[in-house]
Amino acid sequence: MIDLTSLTLAQARDALRSKDFSATELVDACLAGLERARALNAFVLETPERARLMAHAADERLAKGEGGPLVGLPLAIKDLFGTEGVRTTACSHILDNFIPPYESTVTANLWRDGAVLLGKTNADEFAMGSSNETSCYGAVVSPWRRRGSPAKLVPGGSSGGSAAAVAACLCAGAIGTDTGGSIRQPAAFCGIVGLKPTYGRCSRWGVVAFASSLDQAGPFGRSVRDCAILLRSMAGHDPKDTTCADFAVPDYEAAIGASIKGMRIGIPKEYRMPGMAAEIEALWQRGADWLKEAGAELVEISLPMTKYALPAYYIVAPAEASSNLARYDGVRYGLRVPGRDVIEMYEQTRAAGFGKEVRRRIMIGTYVLSAGYYDAYYLRAQKVRTLIKRDFEKCFAAGVEAILTPTTPSAAFALGEKGRVDPIEMYLNDVFTVTVNMAGLPGISVPAGLDSQGLPLGLQLIGRPFAEETLFTLGAVIERAAGSFAPEKWW
Repeated sequence: MIDLTSLTLAQARDALRSKDFSATELVDACLAGLERARALNAFVLETPERARLMAHAADERLAKGEGGPLVGLPLAIKDLFGTEGVRTTACSHILDNFIPPYESTVTANLWRDGAVLLGKTNADEFAMGSSNETSCYGAVVSPWRRRGSPAKLVPGGSSGGSAAAVAACLCAGAIGTDTGGSIRQPAAFCGIVGLKPTYGRCSRWGVVAFASSLDQAGPFGRSVRDCAILLRSMAGHDPKDTTCADFAVPDYEAAIGASIKGMRIGIPKEYRMPGMAAEIEALWQRGADWLKEAGAELVEISLPMTKYALPAYYIVAPAEASSNLARYDGVRYGLRVPGRDVIEMYEQTRAAGFGKEVRRRIMIGTYVLSAGYYDAYYLRAQKVRTLIKRDFEKCFAAGVEAILTPTTPSAAFALGEKGRVDPIEMYLNDVFTVTVNMAGLPGISVPAGLDSQGLPLGLQLIGRPFAEETLFTLGAVIERAAGSFAPEKWW
């Protein structure tokens, strides 16, 4: 008998429509998988009762020949998306037991199209982290292990719970958010596909904010096709979000399998950094060869402002976080620690509610926005951001349709291995991904191989604004050439 949890989202969708099994059977299989995989700590809240009710409603729709594109498909939702009547905490003590009276636009779109909520996934606190070790619920453990080693590995962050859940076949698909690489990096670490759409493609309404000019919701899947299916439901104009673009949402799935003959793919020379691992360099070359064999034309390009992207990002993002997180004061919702007066209550609530990494970024952000330092740091970082965007615009104007790079500078590392002494060591994990957010572009990570220790590595494709279709077309080429990768079950 087929293992229902091993099906990709596209396979499960087609099987449900063919009535090979019911949505209830699929959801029950996933819920059983969740119980067996508690060692991964991928979920911070499971919603079995709601999942079964939604699956029953999906079966009724399927029986009538009705239903949307996601009908009956069980999804995992990052604990940053507001879900009406379901606890949403951003994995922070300061939002202990917060139950939103509203539904985020992205999740509302998923439920409209028939998807089923399995639960909320673990994440770095307020999405601040690259390893999923800063959550108040504890670290997520990757379903992957190094060959011959029992060491527990990080799944990447901040959307590590969603990535681990998809890689471990606990759900058909999942959604996360990407501020500086928080979808693409964990997708690469977990051997799955993750897409960060163009800024404005998906609504941010109802999503807990980290850095408002950088945050963007996106999908995780075990195939490029899965991400294409999910994005079509997630995307669309939302009048409640003034940064959400009023563009038609294309049929992304139709782009898979299209020819890439004649496409010009840029290879940025600045991404060949000193000390780059030979395995990453070899993977990058292999990906370029696959695209060339499929008919693409490879051209070397220059993105000279790349070297300034990471330091500029770690000024802009904390500055916006400092502003966004000022609303958590213990007055209206979440944690409240009493004090002798309102000022002491604010201080004690925020000190107890925020974790170490969040406090660090709030302090950095407050500093760079303060009088006397605003022009020297924040304003200058925004000017650098404009120049980064201009680099990409010049390449696209010259006929480049997409850019190929590595997703991460290494494979997944062990829990506690990085960032304990020097936080900058952890920040360097975003070196290949932050430029995409700074320029507001779409980017996709596709698993492309295994390193010498048997861990997955990903390749990143960067596209023109609102050209996600091109990324799905190119990503499918790499996916076909590389094959699929799955961890050996140890949990």
